[in-house]
Amino acid sequence: MSDEQQVGIVLVSHSGPVAESVAELARGLAAGGVTAPVAPAGGLPNGGLGTSAELIGRAAASVDRGAGVAVLVDLGSAVLTVKSMLAEGDELPENTRLVDAPFVEGAVAAVVTASAGGDLAAVEAAASEAYGYRKT
Repeated sequence: MSDEQQVGIVLVSHSGPVAESVAELARGLAAGGVTAPVAPAGGLPNGGLGTSAELIGRAAASVDRGAGVAVLVDLGSAVLTVKSMLAEGDELPENTRLVDAPFVEGAVAAVVTASAGGDLAAVEAAASEAYGYRKT
């Protein structure tokens, strides 16, 4: 399957290194074929901690292949930033969704599902189902 038919994934963290590491982990665990486009959007443009609409918008544009973009976030203010961008209507690609999912487990599930050709609804469902992963 070509990446032009895949959902793109954006991982928004307050920390650039955290977003990059989770993206690397998710890509690595989804390997075995064409991996869906994934972009980290972590921290501020100057490298500090926080969230940046500019970085999120750039990341979303870079993974948009027309099949939708799933955005996963780490903490509350990242949620607010993405919700604000979605409300503006022109800062993110059409068919972008904020996905309610745990950041690491949800990212892996989203990338695996998107890489297997799942549509945006399937990617969102897989990521959200990660809330049910038990560790005991």
